[in-house]
Amino acid sequence: MRIPVSWLAQHLELPEDTTPEQLADAFVRVGLEVEDVTALEPVTGPLVIGRVAEIEELTGFKKPIRHCRVEVGTAFPEQGQGQEAGDPVEDAAGRPDLREIVCGATNFREGDLVVVALPGTVLPGGFEISSRRTYGRTSDGMICSAKELGLGDDHSGILVLPSGTAEPGTPAVGLLGLDDTVIELAITPDRGYCFSVRGLARELSCAFDTRFADPAKVEVREADGEAWPTSVQDEDRAPRFVLTRLTSLDPTAPTPWWMRRRLMLAGIRSISLAVDVTNYVMLELGQPLHAFDTTALRGDLVVRRAEPGEKLRTLDGVTRDLDPDDTVICDDSGPISLAGVMGGETTEIGPNTTDVLLEAASWEPVSIARTVRRHKLPSEAAKRFERSVDPALPAKALERAMALLVRYGEATVHRGRTDLGAIRRPAAVTMALDLPDRVAGVRYERGVTARRLNQIGCHIEVSTVEGAAVVTALPPTWRPDLTQPADLVEEVLRLEGYDTIPSVLPTAPAGRGLTPGQRRQRAVSKALAHAGYVEALPFPFVSTSVWDAFGLDEDDPRRRTMSLLNPLEADRAELTTTVLPGLLDAVTRNV
Repeated sequence: MRIPVSWLAQHLELPEDTTPEQLADAFVRVGLEVEDVTALEPVTGPLVIGRVAEIEELTGFKKPIRHCRVEVGTAFPEQGQGQEAGDPVEDAAGRPDLREIVCGATNFREGDLVVVALPGTVLPGGFEISSRRTYGRTSDGMICSAKELGLGDDHSGILVLPSGTAEPGTPAVGLLGLDDTVIELAITPDRGYCFSVRGLARELSCAFDTRFADPAKVEVREADGEAWPTSVQDEDRAPRFVLTRLTSLDPTAPTPWWMRRRLMLAGIRSISLAVDVTNYVMLELGQPLHAFDTTALRGDLVVRRAEPGEKLRTLDGVTRDLDPDDTVICDDSGPISLAGVMGGETTEIGPNTTDVLLEAASWEPVSIARTVRRHKLPSEAAKRFERSVDPALPAKALERAMALLVRYGEATVHRGRTDLGAIRRPAAVTMALDLPDRVAGVRYERGVTARRLNQIGCHIEVSTVEGAAVVTALPPTWRPDLTQPADLVEEVLRLEGYDTIPSVLPTAPAGRGLTPGQRRQRAVSKALAHAGYVEALPFPFVSTSVWDAFGLDEDDPRRRTMSLLNPLEADRAELTTTVLPGLLDAVTRNV
């Protein structure tokens, strides 16, 4: 997972001089794997905000070429006799400074705010901008894309900022946050809650012993009726399923720059306000959301397993044959979403969508993992669901998303909410209060165990049983992995620091020599080696087809073997009854 440092810092009380490297070290101390720490490449020189004043479409070229006049304020005027770079001047008419720039992108129009690199700017990669003659016109600068600024990999068009972001001539480096750093982490399967800013910031608060502002502290409004008629046929597959609805959304409303920037740095392309908000809330809280175009729905929704022969065309444009083990969301037309993995094309949010049905759910992790592998369809949502998502989040995540759509898209919130199922909370775990001390061989300060368990979200009660102090911890809803005393011990030890646990090697016992059996085995091995034999350790598993390849009769005793329920290789699921298949495999590979 990629996350910008500025986003993490927003939820923590850290000293201003805390460096990204210190944050990365803190992640490692609490047991997370940091894959990379990447500072955005520096941009120097006159990089400013510009407003496109005029666009002239040039003809006669193999690709679209535009000659633009762009207002860039008066901070960096045209170079002329007696003028120095950076002298603020206006022409005799008092008009703003306009620059002629040739551009091949077509995703902007007159009046749009863009980012302009004027002559003298050096972009990431050491790319220096100068005034030059191209396509028969003078280009006095460059209109930049997000990729050229080092903000992401999207090079499909130039970066267009929402109206009102800034005035022409405003320095762009600080406004765009080009001084940020991105930390990339590899999240292990037992740390699903860390697939979010919420989870990562909480881990840093433990590492630095500082306060943490939980973005999930959202007040869930009182609902009046249902958002959409829905039924869940398999509650084990969907323990909780929540829907809310918004109407009168402005489909042309732009995504605010701060949100687009965070999405880009996290590796997610901006699409539209409605889709961007669902992705943003997923990154912030860890709860994936899905948005349906309500006008495309046909009848009530049903959450069920797929039926034999059903198909679904997913958002990536692929028509998929569904398996009865897949969980799907359906309306009267059939499956419209592959639950927890990817939505369907028929209810996709389009450029004219004004009525949106938002869905947030808890899905059974193992079934999601099987669906992903069956269809070879990994997604950001599935990454989180197959590691388990906090079951208390769906309603809160929807409230957060609705607040953003109301603020930036002027949407109207429907009064109803569909909320099926219940929050499944982990069971309490009891252990001796000094168990972490005994396991680590360290005498921790008084109160450390209770404090650390409280930091990770556990509700703690300390009592005395038969004269010994015990602690009972009720794990938070986002930590279903805390099921036994050993799990609580691990939390205390990792937060206190594995480096504080002493390493003492045990004394090796006195040697007693080889046993008679060991001596016989070595003597046979030496004799075989002297006779020219080589020891081989063939793979112990084979496929069912190997016996046919060997021409064995149906009643041959070598066919009587055992099958594995969870084989290392799906096509080699039987224990072998002879070393010959493994030896032939070795010969084949070596030759």
